[in-house]
Amino acid sequence: VGAVVVKDGQVIATGRNAPVQSHDPTAHAEIVALRAAAQRLGNYRLDGCTLYVTLEPCAMCSGAMLHARLARVVYGATEPRTGAAGSVLDLFAHTAINHQTGVQGGVLAAECSALLTGFFGARRSQQRADARARHPLRDDALRTPDAAFADLPGYPWAPRYVSDLPTLAGLRMHYVDEGPADAPRTWLCLHGNPAWSYLYRHMLPVFVAAGDRVVAPDLIGFGKSDKPKKEAVHQFEWHRQVLLELVERLDLCNVVLVVQDWGGILGLTLPMACPNRFAGLLVMNTLLATGDAPLPDGFVDWRAMCRDKPLYGVGRLLARGNPHLTAAECAAYDAPFPDKGYRAALRAFPERVPDAVDAPGAALSRQARDFWQHQWQGQSLMV
Repeated sequence: VGAVVVKDGQVIATGRNAPVQSHDPTAHAEIVALRAAAQRLGNYRLDGCTLYVTLEPCAMCSGAMLHARLARVVYGATEPRTGAAGSVLDLFAHTAINHQTGVQGGVLAAECSALLTGFFGARRSQQRADARARHPLRDDALRTPDAAFADLPGYPWAPRYVSDLPTLAGLRMHYVDEGPADAPRTWLCLHGNPAWSYLYRHMLPVFVAAGDRVVAPDLIGFGKSDKPKKEAVHQFEWHRQVLLELVERLDLCNVVLVVQDWGGILGLTLPMACPNRFAGLLVMNTLLATGDAPLPDGFVDWRAMCRDKPLYGVGRLLARGNPHLTAAECAAYDAPFPDKGYRAALRAFPERVPDAVDAPGAALSRQARDFWQHQWQGQSLMV
């Protein structure tokens, strides 16, 4: 944001936004320009001066202009969140104030908007590059490009990443973390195969609106998380340990566990490891794969389909059971997997469901069954 002060046709002062650089919350472009103009004229009253600024002034800057007895302010782009010259409120329209400053808005608005959009776009790109530098990609993994997730419908939340959990060993895990960190209740939402945290886009805002915290990770191999190239990485105990370490790292307390599909196969084994952290359960379309009972026929058929058609369309598959999904929403489910190299988890997970008493994860699942039957004290809801 830039500003200039003009008197008698001459530029007498300039200013630019500098609150971050100067550690000064008042260092908006308008304030910087007003200060420089006052020093130039030797008077805080800027009678006969006009201030030009690329963005609609906020309440702080508008108040300073009125106090300086500025004759006129001319701005370009509107500011719908903080604008105090008509967008959010109009301080200049209050005739009871002892000075009236003229206002003209929308001058070269498109050009000003383009300037701001370009600046912040470049800044966001740099921030993403910095984030990638902090989470270097392992040679044995792939990372879905950020562009694949641009403009997802109904998924506006800022990404968060962690790669220094011991079990991750440098793999970058994505998660959404919304709501206050000290909220009285936290919803831990675990997706299944072949979905990702996008699955919870409708539930998340409801929980946050209630004042709660919501954490929704993408399992490694899914969503915005890194995708190991080899299927062998995807083992029951490994994924479970990653989730336990994430719960510990984020210090999640009074947790309502929300699980679906593989989110439940793994997630239902978590509370017995740290029961004091969990207070509720919302369980959907999942099971404890204990290995001592046959898997449902529907799952056996699903496993066979995954073997026969390993390149199935994820969005198309989910739309079969959810015909209300739009084409854009289906594309969002396809986004994490731009080609077959990214699909190791999709191939591995159906085969990793414990189907024998000695299968990896089966013993843990039987322990979890005993926990839920005899030790669980929280509230539960099965949908």
